Amino acid sequence: MAAEQQEWTVDEYETPSGEAPVMTLLNSLTDRRAVKEAAALLLQLRARGNTLREPRSKALGEGLYELRGQQVRIFYMFRPGRRITLLDGTVKKQDRIPADLMARLRRFQQEIEALDARRHAP
Repeated sequence: MAAEQQEWTVDEYETPSGEAPVMTLLNSLTDRRAVKEAAALLLQLRARGNTLREPRSKALGEGLYELRGQQVRIFYMFRPGRRITLLDGTVKKQDRIPADLMARLRRFQQEIEALDARRHAP
């Protein structure tokens, strides 16, 4: 019998002012299907972590990933210690990720990576 895999810890990125962009998105969802879809995607991510694959998860390059639903996209990154940080999300309106959103995600990612590097520096 195989040992059960440990779940991942999932948290949210917070801006310096204390806003959690992904929570802002999730709290703004009014369509019941979108809410259920986002919840299901997050449960899959917590359970499967880096083994979650397309069509539900897609690598965007340089350590950035997206959870992909019919109506929502949630962007995240992996961190040491089986941790996942949710960066932001959007209601899906087109297949391409808008350039301004991608730039914001990369900025959030860089902030987290710099913080992790300072914490693990000798």
